[in-house]
Amino acid sequence: MYDVRKGIEGLRRLVMRRREPVVVQTLRSAAAATVAYVIALRLSPEPAPLTSPLTALLVVQVTFYATLTNGIRRVNAVVAGVLVAIAFSVLVGLTWWSLALLIVAALAVGHLVRVHEYVAEVAISAMLVLGVTTVGFTAWARIVETLIGAVVGTACNLLLPPPVWVDAAGRSIADLARRVRQLMLRMGEEAAGHIPWQRAAERLHEARRLDQYIAEVDASLRQAEDSLRLNPRVKEGLLHRVVLRTGLDTLEICTVVLRVLARSFTDLAKARGSEDLFPPRVGAVVEELLSEIGDAVVSFAVLVTAHLSADAESAEARLTAELHTAAGTRDRLAELLREEVSRDWANWQLLGAVLTETTRIIDELNTEHRTRRLLEELDRVSAEQRAKLPRMTRMRERLGIQEKLWSDRAGFGDRTR
Repeated sequence: MYDVRKGIEGLRRLVMRRREPVVVQTLRSAAAATVAYVIALRLSPEPAPLTSPLTALLVVQVTFYATLTNGIRRVNAVVAGVLVAIAFSVLVGLTWWSLALLIVAALAVGHLVRVHEYVAEVAISAMLVLGVTTVGFTAWARIVETLIGAVVGTACNLLLPPPVWVDAAGRSIADLARRVRQLMLRMGEEAAGHIPWQRAAERLHEARRLDQYIAEVDASLRQAEDSLRLNPRVKEGLLHRVVLRTGLDTLEICTVVLRVLARSFTDLAKARGSEDLFPPRVGAVVEELLSEIGDAVVSFAVLVTAHLSADAESAEARLTAELHTAAGTRDRLAELLREEVSRDWANWQLLGAVLTETTRIIDELNTEHRTRRLLEELDRVSAEQRAKLPRMTRMRERLGIQEKLWSDRAGFGDRTR
């Protein structure tokens, strides 16, 4: 009885995880490889056509866009390698020096046909085909198996749609915002008292390490952008891509400004020496301001990753209120810093930099600034698409799809105001 309950519990956990991207990708890859092998057994003259499931396994990527592009590149790579092998078998046959020439020629052809990461596949296919006696028979079998694997891998995405990675990218953006907020809170707590310049320098190093995390978020976002391309389940793929991309750009700018602010704190700590970083009144306002800006950064990430209009409206209202509060605190800090500059003229540049950098972050998070950047980016991306695919653009305009894109653009602009 215990084993039965344990098995049921394990099955229940598997069913609950069926929508996780890793589980979905594993099942899609296994299904594609198996189907490709079964079909190749009937169509390929080879007794064990393993090239077909291997091709399907490599072609089935995490996004439909990547599957389509990888399938075309892999087929091109295999066909190019087979043609090179046939040419060498007719001219020189297989020797140690012809093998070296074959590899050089195959790699050169791979670069010429632009198969990108499958350049090595050209040489591999050429060596496998040249290494057998019946070149024509093996070449035809390898081409057939590769085509079967590529077709099955592409069709697998139609029957088993790949996951859309927007949620994962949204979580990465939200996590970046929380990291920025935590660093701001620590810097604000230390601004109210005396800290050695070494500790201020540690915060500077933390701000620099955020650049590494931004690279990870950018990779997650690129994956989400690919999952939205050519995906029949997504109606507003362009809009989602632009919203996430511009949101990450804004957070990246805020991170750069935060790094500059941390550098200003470090230089000010060095200049102060044994004195407090800021006078008590000024330090308390700096701590309050950085806390409010940190909250606004998190609210901005929530706004960027909100999918429903109601969530977006509430997130926008919260962000607007937090920015208004932060702007008021910034104005109070400006008055206090002006008084401080009159007493500490030697450090007026560093004190002014603190005010400038916090103001820059507030301006970057402003909803009107965000709306303007969104519309500009939509215009730019739409113009690029029209330039790359003029015929398809004219067809879309005839079908009225282009008008819907502009109506969505205008509607989103109204929601973000």
